[in-house]
Amino acid sequence: MILALATLIAKPMNAQDMIQKTTTFLMFEGDAEEAITFYTSLFEDSEIVRITKAGPDGPGGPRAEGTVQHALFTLKGQPYMAIDSFGHNFSFTPSISLFVQCDSEEELETLFNKLSDGGQVMMPLDNYGFSTRFAWVSDRFGVSWQLNDGQLKFE
Repeated sequence: MILALATLIAKPMNAQDMIQKTTTFLMFEGDAEEAITFYTSLFEDSEIVRITKAGPDGPGGPRAEGTVQHALFTLKGQPYMAIDSFGHNFSFTPSISLFVQCDSEEELETLFNKLSDGGQVMMPLDNYGFSTRFAWVSDRFGVSWQLNDGQLKFE
């Protein structure tokens, strides 16, 4: 049994192993690695699985050299993907957000403070009826996060 578990843990992981029926894919403009490193530092059971960086002859040319061509990472065991992409006229919007069900009030407050630092608070940490402890923030990279501790009530 221990050998079988060790084999599963040591098995190389690729994109196909990470993909569920749906996987959140985040597109940054040059700061993907910084964002991924920040996010994985905030959540237990999180890791950077793989980062592939662009070379001088890759997509985006010399200007994109060293940026993230593709990344696989997990937050609380949930898989995510990310890239750096340049030259488009759009970015993140609060229309889509990452919802985090926190395990404690302490976790909620820590995430609220760290994710809102340099970002924007859209709904301060408060009781909103549907939740007694909820907040909605956009972090310094523009990614939107809904943070909740306790049961949601939608009646």
